[in-house]
Amino acid sequence: PPQLPRWKRSRRELLQCLERFLRALVTGGPLSAPAAAAAPPAWERLLACCRGQGLLSSAESHAGAGPYWTHAATSRPLYLILDDNFYYQSMRYEVYQLARKYSLSFCQLFLECPLECCLQRNRLRSHPLPDQTIYLMARKIEMPDLKKNAWERNSLVLKSFDCTSEDNEQIISLLATALENPVKQNEENTEQKEADRATCAASTVHQADQTCRRIISQTMKDAKDKNVLPGEMKSLSEELNKLKAEFLEDLRQGNNLKNQICIQSQCFDPATSVISSFQHKATNVVNKYILK
Repeated sequence: PPQLPRWKRSRRELLQCLERFLRALVTGGPLSAPAAAAAPPAWERLLACCRGQGLLSSAESHAGAGPYWTHAATSRPLYLILDDNFYYQSMRYEVYQLARKYSLSFCQLFLECPLECCLQRNRLRSHPLPDQTIYLMARKIEMPDLKKNAWERNSLVLKSFDCTSEDNEQIISLLATALENPVKQNEENTEQKEADRATCAASTVHQADQTCRRIISQTMKDAKDKNVLPGEMKSLSEELNKLKAEFLEDLRQGNNLKNQICIQSQCFDPATSVISSFQHKATNVVNKYILK
């Protein structure tokens, strides 16, 4: 199988480290490292972070199984903060699944920030990202949907550009509520169905995006072969990419087909209808330039 992109591999490794951490904490056993050949770089950083906060003893357990937890780690509530964009709901659900697996508490704090403010803050960083990356993130990010996703009910959305003392009170209340209501392993199946739908939707959008890119590439090649002028080629490219963005957003929001349609045990991917429609409209767009 093709190798995953670096960021996906890193995210998967971090989730594996997180589960190893949670399993050891729940059972009270030593925090043993993965096999040397498979130990991800994030593991040593995790250990260093735990030691820095006084959660791990300096001595190794018997037979080198790993360091034990200190009294401070096991005698009081422990809050684990995952500071990340988590821009897709499916990414956040992976963490929720771990909380449910080990009957732990789970909550989300979403910091809402205007795009211009994000751009300004990014430019002040020691190693700023390209503006285009910020624009892309702003388009992709999915806010918690408390009405649609029962598993996101312990969520708080705050304006990150205007923090107040009331915000601190809300955060403390969110943490207290989550702590008092750990996720149960037998949460209703609707949550699983919702998460499966979110994961499926993300995969469907990705597949549709790849197909639309191929359609645009082929359409541009056809236009060039038909001697469309360079200036018009640029306009054609902009129009097709705008059309793609609109179609993918419709698919992401479920405006085309909310679910797969199953008739006589045959399931039709919602992306199929969208791609067919996109192909048709892309052809109409390029014809405006070719048939002038």
